Formats: sequence, structure tokens, C-alpha cells
Amino acid sequence: MKLDKEFGLNDIVEMKKQHPCGTNEWKIIRMGMDVRIKCQGCDHSVLIPRREFSRKLKKVLVRNEETNEL
Repeated sequence: MKLDKEFGLNDIVEMKKQHPCGTNEWKIIRMGMDVRIKCQGCDHSVLIPRREFSRKLKKVLVRNEETNEL
């Protein structure tokens, strides 16, 4: 099983730990030096440094088809 750590804007991702609301689906709503993700269960958003986000990311559930690859 290949562990895919590539992610992009508007992707739905699963983190290693679930949110206290019980949902473990997050949408990436902003990317830069920090990554802002939004819980799909309760709409709470969290800002995480990119390095920490990459470490805590479990897998990408749904890729955004419109994301342009650089």
C-alpha cells in the first residue's frame, strides 16, 4: 500500500486523529506556509504549519479535479 502524502487545495483529507465532533474528514481551504483545514462535520477551521500538517495527515480521501499541478 502506497502512502500518498500529496495534497492540494480543496482536497478532502483524513487526519491521524479525528476531530472532537466525531468526524475525520477535513477540506483544505488554504495553502501556503500554513495549511487551513475545515472540519466537514462542524465547519470548525484549524490553521496548521505545513510541516506539522504533512506529519499528521493520514490519507487523501477525495482529490479536487480542478487543482492545477505545478
